[in-house]
Amino acid sequence: MMAAAPQARSAGPRYIVPVLAGKLARFATRLRGGGSAFPGYLTNRMAPTLLPTLADQFRYGVIFVLGSNGKTTTTHMVSEVLRAHGLKVFTNPTGANLPQGVTSALLADASLTGRIKADVAVLEIDEGYAADLADRLSPSVILSLNVQVDQLFRFFETERVADMMLDASTRASDHVVVNRDDPYLSKIDVGAMKAPVSFFGIAEDIVAASAHGLANAADTRSGTAGATPRDAFAEVREVRGRDIVVNVGGTDARITLPARGLHYAADAAAALTVAARVLGDEFDADRSAAGFATMAPAYGRGEVIPLRGNPAGEQVEFVMFKNAPSLQMNLDALDGTPERALIAIDDGTPDVSWLYDVDFAPLPRVDVVTGEKAHQLALALAYAGVEIGTVEPDMEKAVELMRSFPETAAGRQIWFVNYELMMVGRRILGREEQETRR
Repeated sequence: MMAAAPQARSAGPRYIVPVLAGKLARFATRLRGGGSAFPGYLTNRMAPTLLPTLADQFRYGVIFVLGSNGKTTTTHMVSEVLRAHGLKVFTNPTGANLPQGVTSALLADASLTGRIKADVAVLEIDEGYAADLADRLSPSVILSLNVQVDQLFRFFETERVADMMLDASTRASDHVVVNRDDPYLSKIDVGAMKAPVSFFGIAEDIVAASAHGLANAADTRSGTAGATPRDAFAEVREVRGRDIVVNVGGTDARITLPARGLHYAADAAAALTVAARVLGDEFDADRSAAGFATMAPAYGRGEVIPLRGNPAGEQVEFVMFKNAPSLQMNLDALDGTPERALIAIDDGTPDVSWLYDVDFAPLPRVDVVTGEKAHQLALALAYAGVEIGTVEPDMEKAVELMRSFPETAAGRQIWFVNYELMMVGRRILGREEQETRR
């Protein structure tokens, strides 16, 4: 079992003014409907030493979750599994994964002295800031999910992203958890880590049966494009819709996922590996399964919301994507052809040429294409042979169009949305930004 850290202690009275200023800024920005980053930015400027005090506040340490895709979902999974074991968890549940976002999450839970009453911190972290934050927060465990083609305007090359994750992993004090099916991450230099390394993965026959595998980036620099064979501490052995079996250290855990898809199965194996390594002898497969059984989808990832405000009426299933791999994996996970679908992308993505790499065969028709880049998206869909109903760049009008259609036989529409338009869509349907904590 992981050795317990010293009991949590107060960050100190010197932080009262910056924490209070941040809390007031957070209250003001939420009243105005603004984002959650500014309060953290303000507090970090006023008290740059506040964030590092987190490292000493948790008996079970600080856990970092890194990856091109799946960070928010896996952070949610790890948190819920640990809660199912009786731990109180501090996390950044809305995906605010930059330093200011982490501090903003702290402001929501912290006392005026910067004290957080929790046993463990589970933090989604942006890869570009991972090493810097690791130096400041001294994580006990670092999990790296995958390296996929994402935000090349920020990172330029996939191997650079891999190096960011692997470099950060050298800072983990107790354990490193890595995807054995990822061509880059599987080649981790175990000897360069100061903490033991555990691998998670999906059985080879299951990956082979998937139309596009796991969509991880091929290794273009080592001479071996694929993954290096590794034994997995946690391996997905069965997948039947949302029901999966994960063998964790020799024990089968029967899990019901919060959303369908092979990528969510991989996230679950990662989460179970982290929980098992954090909890040691306290880890229990049945408790973990119970944590998954009550787990709601993570904030727009398979989340279901009433279309017209009536919980008993037609529903909208939000399927969020941010790049080609995430969109492809969500398309591959579809259970048949959607009866009615919307797809949306906004101008927050500078270059949408990656849309032409996506196989849209599982989506033969889209009723409404929306967002600031709706016409570019519609062009890619047209080239792929997708039948398009209406192109309406304005999201508000697009939602009204979806509401105007007759109710589907299944009582559910599917909306494929990038992050920004997921937020807009949730707001239009009456779901403001929520930060759920226990």
